[in-house]
Amino acid sequence: MNIKTTAERIAEALLAVKAVKLQPNTPFTWASGWKSPIYCDNRITLSSPSVRTLIKEELANVVRNSFGDAEVIAGVATGAIAQGALVADLLGLPFVYVRPQAKDHGMGNQIEGELPQGSKVLVIEDLISTGGSSLKAVEALRQAGSSVLGMVAVYTHGFPQAVEAFEQATVPLITLSNYDTVITEALATGYISQEDESLLKEWRKSPATWTGKP
Repeated sequence: MNIKTTAERIAEALLAVKAVKLQPNTPFTWASGWKSPIYCDNRITLSSPSVRTLIKEELANVVRNSFGDAEVIAGVATGAIAQGALVADLLGLPFVYVRPQAKDHGMGNQIEGELPQGSKVLVIEDLISTGGSSLKAVEALRQAGSSVLGMVAVYTHGFPQAVEAFEQATVPLITLSNYDTVITEALATGYISQEDESLLKEWRKSPATWTGKP
């Protein structure tokens, strides 16, 4: 019997609830303007109790096994707020979340919640694209006097610039699943064809300039 890896189980779940959608022939347009054959919205997983639990438990397992001395869990707003809170609850740890920027009213907080100086923080993220917004959260936590142990994310597109950015920021990154595994699972279940697979692989080589099928 073939036992699926965590990456395969998460990829299968993301596809099943349509948190990940693949449209090689009718690409999506991202906020950046990039044309993309894939769209990922992991907030959809929150509406499925079984998938929500799977992701929560697997994120918590990574924290236990790789970042066992974490004192605080931080979620990156807005996509990872709920998932981060679920993980913190399961682990019995305090939770905070980090906004893209400080509020322009009230207390002007960028970090919401109680974060003692010198806290060892583990960051939860839902999606890693270029890594820019995720690492802004890390910088905010560091400026607040915290020690960021690393980041655990549900999924990554695996862009080389993201890998490089995390290395330069000295932030260990572990993801539950990734682009290659999603494509393999989608092909195995008939979600995509081999021709689609070729288009999807071409996109990953140069996502900023990819335009779709000629």
